Amino acid sequence: MSLTSQRLLLLCSAIVLFFFLGRWSVSWERDNFSDLNTTKAVETVQVNQLAKIKAKGQFDVVMVNGPTTYFIGATGPEGFEYIMMREFAKYLGVTLNLHVVPTVNEALELSKEGVGDMTAGALTKTPEREKEFDFTPSYYNINEVVVCDQRMIRKKIFPRSLEDLVGLKITVGDGTSYVETLEKVQKELPEFHFNRSQEMSSEELLGLVAKGEIDCSVVDSNIFAINNRYYPGLRKAITLGKGKQLGFILREGSRELNATFSGWLNHVERSGEMARLEDHYYSYTNTFNYVNLTAFHKRLKTRLPKYQKLFEKAGKKYDIPWTLLAAQSYQESHWDRLAKSPTGVRGLMMLTRVTAKEMGIKYRTNATSSVYGGAKYFRQVYDRVADDVQGIDRYKFAYAAYNVGMGHLIDARALAHKLGKDPSSWKDIKTVLPLLSKKKYYRHLKHGYARGQEPVDYVEAIYEYHAILEQKFKKKVEYEK
Repeated sequence: MSLTSQRLLLLCSAIVLFFFLGRWSVSWERDNFSDLNTTKAVETVQVNQLAKIKAKGQFDVVMVNGPTTYFIGATGPEGFEYIMMREFAKYLGVTLNLHVVPTVNEALELSKEGVGDMTAGALTKTPEREKEFDFTPSYYNINEVVVCDQRMIRKKIFPRSLEDLVGLKITVGDGTSYVETLEKVQKELPEFHFNRSQEMSSEELLGLVAKGEIDCSVVDSNIFAINNRYYPGLRKAITLGKGKQLGFILREGSRELNATFSGWLNHVERSGEMARLEDHYYSYTNTFNYVNLTAFHKRLKTRLPKYQKLFEKAGKKYDIPWTLLAAQSYQESHWDRLAKSPTGVRGLMMLTRVTAKEMGIKYRTNATSSVYGGAKYFRQVYDRVADDVQGIDRYKFAYAAYNVGMGHLIDARALAHKLGKDPSSWKDIKTVLPLLSKKKYYRHLKHGYARGQEPVDYVEAIYEYHAILEQKFKKKVEYEK
């Protein structure tokens, strides 16, 4: 065979080979690209958290146990963040399932492992955390504060500046944002040192401060505000970080979930529901001073035991949580059955002569008669509150009416409607009631002038005491109708 013929044969063979290779390649790419698309689609479904949540019908949340997050209250589960997660789960049309842990550190570890769909734990957004985790939009702003015991003032070691922190025994929870904050302080003050606890929550550490076992700790301002009612000797010393934001931690593949949460959060903020939630948990945290709360804690031990069974029995008879009845009685008389005011009201529930007569009470200083009479009267007032007021607001409306009279409460509701506020919301009504003392408003109201700030203070005080009683007894009782 000539050289030319050999070259021609090789060229034909190459053409045939390339033809079959090309067809095989196209076939392989078509088949495998189809498989790849299928695989990617499957992976997308696997990591789409929103789709997973809806498919399983359950929203799994890692939740830190604490007074600002989740705890068992009079109605069962409570807490600012718990309510948010519960309502968001309802919005998604699924049930809420909690994985409760005692510390932020444990919550963060579970988040890294991918446990649950979201993590809630009063989690501050910090640069380090945002490198490691994806967060939802912020839902609350706080400050980080150094909290110490007021006895340090007498010892002249109460810190007023960063330099004063040197030499103090300061402990914060490991894994909290406070570690990052104090590490920054260390860079400025190399002689400053602090300890980390892997076992104790921020609330427990505040308890150690109150006992004098450590000098100070660092917590968020909202955590301090709530715990100050339980530990009235605590004092805010220094604000370390201002305007920090709280958010929830997401899992991988939560873009759709985050967008849905963002839309829901925007809705509850515009509707006023978020403000109402904030009002319920934080509105009365700064009502009382050290003397008020210290006296209350002392009387919990010395006076309440005499009357607790009485409050429980009367509460059961009239379907009122006994802790609320006890809180109201303390606000009225400080649990003094012989209490008497300049206006003539008397007894544990400080009943007027007229009210006592209506309730069939002969001796107002008789503890049993007073408590049963007060409970009976409150139940009557509660039942007269308009049907469109529900839940905890119904109790607050009833207490306001108990204090100022149902007529003035009705006036306040009418005025609220005129002012474009919600007449069925305590958050709005408590801003309207003080207006009843202003001629500009009360001259047009049926029942005229009233000292409208008094019922607001009355209600807020009762719920301040009630929160402490709930924390002390941790007893689940019927609360809302």
